[in-house]
Amino acid sequence: MSNPITDGFLVVDKDGGMTSHDVVAIARRALGTRKVGHAGTLDPMATGVLVLGFGNGTRLLQYITEGDKSYSATVVLGSSTVTDDAEGEVLSSATPEQIANVSDESIKAELLKMLGTISQRPSSVSAVKVDGERAHARVRAGEKFELPAREVVISALDILEIRRDESRIYIDIDVTCSAGTFIRAIARDCGQRLGVGGHLSALRRTRVASFTLDMAVTLGNLKAGEFTALNIASVAEKIFPFRNVAEDEALELSFGRTLSENSKNDITAAISHGQLLALLKNEDGRARPIAVFAAKN
Repeated sequence: MSNPITDGFLVVDKDGGMTSHDVVAIARRALGTRKVGHAGTLDPMATGVLVLGFGNGTRLLQYITEGDKSYSATVVLGSSTVTDDAEGEVLSSATPEQIANVSDESIKAELLKMLGTISQRPSSVSAVKVDGERAHARVRAGEKFELPAREVVISALDILEIRRDESRIYIDIDVTCSAGTFIRAIARDCGQRLGVGGHLSALRRTRVASFTLDMAVTLGNLKAGEFTALNIASVAEKIFPFRNVAEDEALELSFGRTLSENSKNDITAAISHGQLLALLKNEDGRARPIAVFAAKN
């Protein structure tokens, strides 16, 4: 690793066929630390942007996870599966006649109905917790249930191409959405509404908050130690409004004391000489540190 740092971030281009935790395990070996986490799970079949934080960087992951995300995906109409993707057992299949009766216009209409703020039911095979246990674990134990719907926001849904064969329709889409949106559920719901079933056959995450694919390192480079990590201060400036603090303010923060009120009510990063000192939140007319970081990061 060039320019080694102990607290920071990596953007990794995850390969298919592995879990997000598998990537974390590789990063732990590459970075020489156990303190590594990620900002939002990617399904094993999915590829693309996985943001990793290490050292004190893990303390900012929750804020990155809350950011919106962008995906490229392929929806398959003509069959539904237990997992809402191509890896699950097929539950139903449409006939060629049913497929022939689904027009391109009806596909576009159903997908575009999902734009905006919608109520979406997560896939049962997901990392959502039910009574303290991951939903996918309960499904694999033989339990049958449906997760309650929740509100999500799909801010963009672009239909790139629609292709057909006798038994299936394939739709390539680009989606930008809020945290907690399931792209698999978009495929499932589109298929249900058109009466032919649907699932996802490909998924690539292209962005998480301000972290994009062009910032990502490959797993090969990660394993070989051929990468440069992002320092924690530069990432904090991407996530939060920030204020440059004077030396006397930096000293106050080192003792966990409050500063004068932030100009904005959002959580604000306190930066000094390119280092993140604290996260500040306005409270009772003062900026209170809600997280204080070591001087060197």
